[in-house]
Amino acid sequence: MPHDDDHPSNPSFGVVYDADGVLPVVHLRRQLGRARALFARTPRDRRTPLGMPKLLRTLVESELDAPVFYLTAVPGAFARFFTEFLQRDGYPAGRPLMSGRLLAPWGLLGVGLKGKRATLDRLAEQHPQRRWVLIGDDAGHDWRLFVDFARRHPGRVAVIAMREVVTRSLTERTSQEQHRFSVVAAPNGEEMVPQLRACLGLAPPRGSAVEDWLLTESERGNDATRLRAWTAGNKVEPLIHGRTYFDALAAAVTDTGAGDLVLFAGWRADSEERLTDQGPTVADALGSAARRGALVRGLLWRSHLAQLGYHAAENRSFAKDVAAAGVEVLLDQRIRPLGSHHQKLVVVRRPGRPGEDVAFVGGIDTDLGSRDDAAHRGDPQPVSPDEVYGPTPARHDLQVAVRGPAVRDVEDAFRERWEDPAALVRLPWHLLADRVHGLPRTATPLPPPAVDPPEAGSCAVQILRTYPRRRPAHPFAPLGERSIARGYVKALSRARRLVYVEDQYLWSVDVARIFAAALRRSPELHLIAVVPRRVDQQVATRAAQLGQAEAMAMVRAAGGPRVQIFDIENAAGRPIYVHAKVCVIDDVWAAVGSNNLNNRSWTHDSELTAAILDDERDPRDPLDPAGLGDGARSFARRLRLDLMREHLDLAEDAELLDPDRAAEAVRRQAADLDAWYDDGCRGPRPPGRLRRHSGGRPARAPRRHRWLTIPLYRLVLDPDGRPLGMRLRRAY
Repeated sequence: MPHDDDHPSNPSFGVVYDADGVLPVVHLRRQLGRARALFARTPRDRRTPLGMPKLLRTLVESELDAPVFYLTAVPGAFARFFTEFLQRDGYPAGRPLMSGRLLAPWGLLGVGLKGKRATLDRLAEQHPQRRWVLIGDDAGHDWRLFVDFARRHPGRVAVIAMREVVTRSLTERTSQEQHRFSVVAAPNGEEMVPQLRACLGLAPPRGSAVEDWLLTESERGNDATRLRAWTAGNKVEPLIHGRTYFDALAAAVTDTGAGDLVLFAGWRADSEERLTDQGPTVADALGSAARRGALVRGLLWRSHLAQLGYHAAENRSFAKDVAAAGVEVLLDQRIRPLGSHHQKLVVVRRPGRPGEDVAFVGGIDTDLGSRDDAAHRGDPQPVSPDEVYGPTPARHDLQVAVRGPAVRDVEDAFRERWEDPAALVRLPWHLLADRVHGLPRTATPLPPPAVDPPEAGSCAVQILRTYPRRRPAHPFAPLGERSIARGYVKALSRARRLVYVEDQYLWSVDVARIFAAALRRSPELHLIAVVPRRVDQQVATRAAQLGQAEAMAMVRAAGGPRVQIFDIENAAGRPIYVHAKVCVIDDVWAAVGSNNLNNRSWTHDSELTAAILDDERDPRDPLDPAGLGDGARSFARRLRLDLMREHLDLAEDAELLDPDRAAEAVRRQAADLDAWYDDGCRGPRPPGRLRRHSGGRPARAPRRHRWLTIPLYRLVLDPDGRPLGMRLRRAY
């Protein structure tokens, strides 16, 4: 029977999405193709199902007001599983079309075309006035299915949209069928969206809601956490440089007393690192707080041995040094093999003065070498000299101070790890070492959390994390959590003019693929990235260079001259080690945290990042750089300008407000400084600190190294912590 909404006077659209291509269990031919794709590392391989949920939401929320029908060869008995899977991956609500009839593995053999054809015919009969947008991929029989449907139902198909999985050209097919319907094709949903908009004549997207940028509760992909989707009414202050952060940290900890709470988590801590020039040291500051009656608790990664370039002895010494004052520090090894706890946070709660509560989140540990400043002469207490970075290596880094309700979310992130009942270590020699050194093996209970601090500002803050799936499972993330990756994917889907990145690594094809898709989708988009001149790997340097080369080749292939990658140096010409982890998109969305842009941070280690969306608009032109109605937000724009001004030695913002002018400014100043060096440093040194990054150029390692270099990079330096099915689907 025709549906009521299909009255002849009201022609409308409907969307059919063949979802079999994104399911974890698919037919053998497709699964083999996914396995081959695991080893594909070409710069132009942007194939991924990421962006497909956004594509469907775009159609649903557009003026088409089109319902979605999800077609599958899965039998009806599995409709609930099918629907829940789509919801978990962020697809909009729709009606499942279950064309399978038997509880048999026909789908695994690629069978199901006949059932899908009959299902589509019934759908067309039920909705006689609808025109259809048919979406699938080219790895199965979707093309044949959709073309046959168009021939049997002339004039009923508006567009066929194909995600390229086997990268088969659709040029000939398009020319043969263009008189019947339009065809669009792209390797991912991000690049397909603008093509579909053009074919269907849809208006450009507009909107400025928080949920346009930040993950909703369901989009986090972890129902077991107590963290909220986000909180509004926060004040967020960028603390650029370790010295700035340590000054703020010393003031916050020194001001604590009886009944207050200090919680911290880190990758490394050194007892002797001073927070200010005159002290106190980190250990003294925390110990003094405990002696004044504050409850001080910490989580440090247990780490690996110094022979592998790590710091197990330093973290153990720190835990012992502060224990005498009543500070309890757990050395936490509840990670995957070769993983780490990389979160860096401090929470200070004052039950009697909640308006003074503060949380610090970012990329800075309380370790030797971190207390540098804007002059970048290095920390007076360096870890060790370096042949490239000098006797006191300069370090560029960033933390944010958060005040307001989001402090409670950072605290809850700490509490979830603290309350994890799993053993801190499982190896017998670790247990023996803890006994010998008198270190705690279980956590003492924390007092109940205080109520939220009062609102303090105009920022919405979302706490994003990475936890891998592991055994025993984290009770707060039994399937793992990859909300950092998901948050970046969502925010980058709105990028139109400028993505500004500072990152320690920027090395993973899987991560670079997301940036490359945004560059392909938006021809006016610039990517400006600041990275270290040399990676910090003490071993396997060639493998690290290979990973960076692959990622940079991919974004350069997508963006050409719109992609600019720099490293930085101080006034003496010494390279500055970039340890910051920050991203600003279109002066709207900003993220600061512990995660680097690589597989390890997005899937394998524990990480914590704050995504910040300020409700306050910046009044300077351009008022809305991306043209999507979001407007330039005060925090994001201020953060980007502060960082760029430092690197360019500029006193004013005017040259950097417009994305195109900012891109030209960094290009020009880096070229001037490079030319000065090429000319033998004759004449006055040009202003600025940016140098064009020459690393990452060779896309392939020499043949004699490939048998070791590539496995070492993918399995040790940048491992992937996703379940195999998720890796095969290139999803998070």
